[in-house]
Amino acid sequence: MPSKRYKKLPEKTRDLKSEAVDKLIPILKQNCTTKFDESLDLSLQINNKQKKNEINIRTVINLPGGSLKKTKVGVVCEENKSQEAKDAGAEVVGSDELIEEIKSGNINFEKLICTPGMMIKLSKLGKVLGPKGLMPNPKLGSVTNDVKKAITDAKSGQVEIRNDKDGNIGVSIGNKSFTDDKLIMNFNAVIDALEKEKSNNTIKGDLIKQAFLTSTMGVSYKIKLDKSI
Repeated sequence: MPSKRYKKLPEKTRDLKSEAVDKLIPILKQNCTTKFDESLDLSLQINNKQKKNEINIRTVINLPGGSLKKTKVGVVCEENKSQEAKDAGAEVVGSDELIEEIKSGNINFEKLICTPGMMIKLSKLGKVLGPKGLMPNPKLGSVTNDVKKAITDAKSGQVEIRNDKDGNIGVSIGNKSFTDDKLIMNFNAVIDALEKEKSNNTIKGDLIKQAFLTSTMGVSYKIKLDKSI
């Protein structure tokens, strides 16, 4: 049953005409009537069903306006890199013993980084890490010898953009407490990343079918994109 707070929010906002993101952000903030700092979340539906193949997007970007999300990082590395990983802020660090913990289902992190030398061992756990989207990937910068940079990126506003089997993408562009300018910067960074992914794939027509913006406990609004992607 909807709360009294929710009942006071605008109704049927998804049926309204689409608006530019800079017009919607102040409206979304007005609807953030809870006591906590709600996040503003972007929901996209992409045209992933192509005639010859299915488009799967997976990339990472560093949000220029930052992020308040606290990411718990795990690092699988050689012993001589363990201290470097801990000093950089990784919460879970280990080598063979950490791989055994992961194998047993003990996953106590939200992002996993691995050095190239340990990847041959970790790659055997694809059935455990793959479904959770935690398998490190060189393309995403999570298989690297520069563990310090990878950890710093993971903790300072880096987000992963990937679609599910139905073509849906969900990503937070910040919180109510962010300035409008920072939220717009983060939104544009996501759109630019998708535009780049479109150019890297053979996609007919628009990549983005629909785009919506909502707050954690609020209602959804349709976004009018400045350009066709």
